[in-house]
Amino acid sequence: MPPLQSFTLSTIGIVHSCYKEKFGIPRQPGLVSEATARIELVPPYSRLDILDGLDGFSHIWIQFIFHACMTENWKAKIRPPRLGGKKKLGVFATRATHRPNPIGLSVVKIGNIYQEGKKTFIDLHGADLLDGTPVLDIKPYLPYADNIEDAKGGFAPSQATSQIKPVIFSELAKAQCEDYESLHKRKITTLIKQIIEQDPRPSYLSEQTDREHGITLWDLNIKWCARIDHFEILRIEVE
Repeated sequence: MPPLQSFTLSTIGIVHSCYKEKFGIPRQPGLVSEATARIELVPPYSRLDILDGLDGFSHIWIQFIFHACMTENWKAKIRPPRLGGKKKLGVFATRATHRPNPIGLSVVKIGNIYQEGKKTFIDLHGADLLDGTPVLDIKPYLPYADNIEDAKGGFAPSQATSQIKPVIFSELAKAQCEDYESLHKRKITTLIKQIIEQDPRPSYLSEQTDREHGITLWDLNIKWCARIDHFEILRIEVE
C-alpha cells in the first residue's frame, strides 16, 4: 500500500452571497431560485480567458470549502433534517457539512460572466453558499452525463413538497419589503418566502410554534415565527 499523501489546494475564488450566516441557507442548491450570489475569481485566476466557453453552459458544479465549519469536529453519524432528526446515518451517506474534509459540491445556474475593473465575476442563481465561501474548482454541468434518469435517491427520493407550509407576511413586514424592493430592486419578498417555506429550523425546534427567529439576508434581519399551519414574517430590521 502506498503511503498516504497530503495535498495543498488553492482558492480560485470567493463567493459573495445574500446569505450572511449559516442559519437560513437551504439544504440543497436550486430550492431557492431567487437567492443571488456571485463568484469573484482571485489572482492569478482573475481573468476572462480562463472562463472562455463557459457562457455556453447553463449550470456549473462548484467545489468549495465549508469554511464556517472548520473549527468543528467531523461526525461519523449524522441526523439528516429530511428524516426529522430522528435517525442517524453515516456521514458519507449524507451531504452534511461536518465532514473529515470540509469540501462541498453544488450545481448552480449561472448568469452573466463579466469584469469590473480588474476583477472577474460569475453571477449565480439559486445558490446555497454562505458569503465568503472559498471556491476550489468550477466545472461545467453536462446534461447528457450528469443527469442520470434511473438514479436512486436513498432517504431523499424526491423533493419534500409535503413539508412546505404557506408563508404569510404581517402588514408591517409587507410594507417594509415593498419599500426595500423599491429602493434596492431586489425581490426580497420572493426570496424570504422561498427560504422560510423550506423550514430552516433545526430538527429539535421543528415542533415548536410562536418562537421568534431571525435570518440575516444582505443587510437585513428577517424576524419570523412558525405557527401551527403556516409561517409568519413579523418584521424586517436593517442591520
